[in-house]
Amino acid sequence: MPPAGGDAEVIVAFGTYDAARHPRVAVLVAGLRAHGVEVQELNRPLGFSTAARVRMLQQPWRLPLLVARLLGCWALLALDAVRLRRRAGAPRAVLVGYLGHFDVLLARLLYPRTTLVLDHLLFAGDTAVDRGASGVRVRLLRLLDRAATGAADVVLVDTDEHRAMLPDPVKGVVVRVGATDDWFAAGAVPAAPPGPGEPLRAVFFGLFTPLQGAPVIARAVAAAAADGVPLEVTMVGTGQDLDATRAALAPASTAGSSVAVRWREWVAPDALPALVAAHHVCLGIFSAAPKGLRVVPNKVYQGLAAGRVVVTSDTEPQRRALGEHLELVPPADPKALAARLAELSDAAVYAAALERARAGRDAVRPAAVVQPLLAVLDAARRRA
Repeated sequence: MPPAGGDAEVIVAFGTYDAARHPRVAVLVAGLRAHGVEVQELNRPLGFSTAARVRMLQQPWRLPLLVARLLGCWALLALDAVRLRRRAGAPRAVLVGYLGHFDVLLARLLYPRTTLVLDHLLFAGDTAVDRGASGVRVRLLRLLDRAATGAADVVLVDTDEHRAMLPDPVKGVVVRVGATDDWFAAGAVPAAPPGPGEPLRAVFFGLFTPLQGAPVIARAVAAAAADGVPLEVTMVGTGQDLDATRAALAPASTAGSSVAVRWREWVAPDALPALVAAHHVCLGIFSAAPKGLRVVPNKVYQGLAAGRVVVTSDTEPQRRALGEHLELVPPADPKALAARLAELSDAAVYAAALERARAGRDAVRPAAVVQPLLAVLDAARRRA
């Protein structure tokens, strides 16, 4: 759909997204601005995390709270849209931020003749299945995915595998997730390799969902401890696989173990880049679950941006996106992960891996990842 006939070159970033919790939209906005595009943000954060939104959609009795909060935010967004149009005219395009399954429907009403771009990193039905849901709830969430993507003219996804899941893949544009500038600032100085007798420091952060494979990490660390590999491991977050992860790590927590494990339930988003940069290795995802084979997780981009070695699973999308800069191990293979961590404990091996990782930083900067979006917006303007 071509943009409206006004003379504005503004792109509107629109929705109830929370860029602090979910920085993807901040990456897109920063990337567009880096190319000289004027971006106006019409943003009224809903205040619910991804997990809370999915839980509400899975548990219907929670929906009134979601609906009430959503309608309040929408009323403010509608007023914001009217004011901006009076001041600046019709925008060139509207970008609906991550978790915008409902927001895109409002945006379509407010901007019926404007190119509407939906950042659809999360398929609600697919995520619910990964977290154990089934039956009618999953079917309803898949209908929501279909309605959301149907309302948009352009649908941004992060991998070719997700593009193939769209009802209309022709609408799909693959845009890497990337990382915000604070991650690059945290990684300005390379990490010195572990010295003689010093442990390799590794960090994992996440929601402990099945796609992340945290129990695989735990079994790998336990295997490394059994072999006497010196490691310091920080595990950040909570979620459904946390208990299984703790249980699998118990053998590594005995007195005299070569491995030290630290648990943290929460780290503020603005403190996370520095925490990761204080380690040698950022751990990615390791499950062989279907969703785990289709994604390139945020932490892979963020770990590279922070200038640290990233160890993650050898899946097609991760290899395709950044394979030459990552340390890849087979999915769901704790022995392979333990062996790779042991190798990285050697200073020379680590230094070579670090050089590969730091060579990939420019590929995940906002200005780089936004290029496919710019191309499709330019093509829409030429057709207008």
